[in-house]
Amino acid sequence: MLALRSTLFALFQAALTIPFSFIALATFPFGFGTRYRVITLWTRLVLRAAERICGIRYRVLGAERLPASPFIVLSKHQSAWETLAFQLIFPPQVWVVKRELLWLPFFGWGLAMLAPIAIDRGSGARALRQMLDQGRDRLERGLCIVIFPEGTRVAPGSRREYQSGGAWLASKTAAPVVPVALNSGEIWPRNAFLKRPGTITVSIGAPIETRGLAPEEVNRKVEDWIEGEVQRISSGKKER
Repeated sequence: MLALRSTLFALFQAALTIPFSFIALATFPFGFGTRYRVITLWTRLVLRAAERICGIRYRVLGAERLPASPFIVLSKHQSAWETLAFQLIFPPQVWVVKRELLWLPFFGWGLAMLAPIAIDRGSGARALRQMLDQGRDRLERGLCIVIFPEGTRVAPGSRREYQSGGAWLASKTAAPVVPVALNSGEIWPRNAFLKRPGTITVSIGAPIETRGLAPEEVNRKVEDWIEGEVQRISSGKKER
């Protein structure tokens, strides 16, 4: 049944993505708000299918902690699931992504319509300047920014070095940082076709005010909270 459900979900996602990619391109003449509402309808449908077909649900802890002003999300990254669900959990947002993702057929086309901060990781200082200029622009437009400081998906129980680019951007713009822990990889594993039924937990930490803090200090606070919280929600302990 697990293989059958995962196959049905994959077929549904593929059948939905192809026509929606052309719908996404058709939103080009409209403003960001309209494009965002239309394109994230695809996300809602995919997550609804994941629930109905695969039995994947989620709960959010700490949503009341979200600040009113635009903020930067620095999150654990275990699965493709959060790239979808964050669009529903957090206010309108843009992502810092690898430029190559925009070249992907269908998915990349829709992503390009959502004003991402698409950087060339190999360009060094130029990538940082681009992230700062575009990041400041997106925040001034009232949008949040989502960054995965580990840079890639990491399997449950593992960790990678937290890159300081997101903390640096927050420090330079004085935007609050919202740390996010999750256990999505236990249900929707990295690079795995089979998806298990269950409930994913997303835990939102208290905002970190970055004004006057060095990027290294912001990064350390984020990493300490996320890694500790990932252990807590993955171990099945009671909520606190």
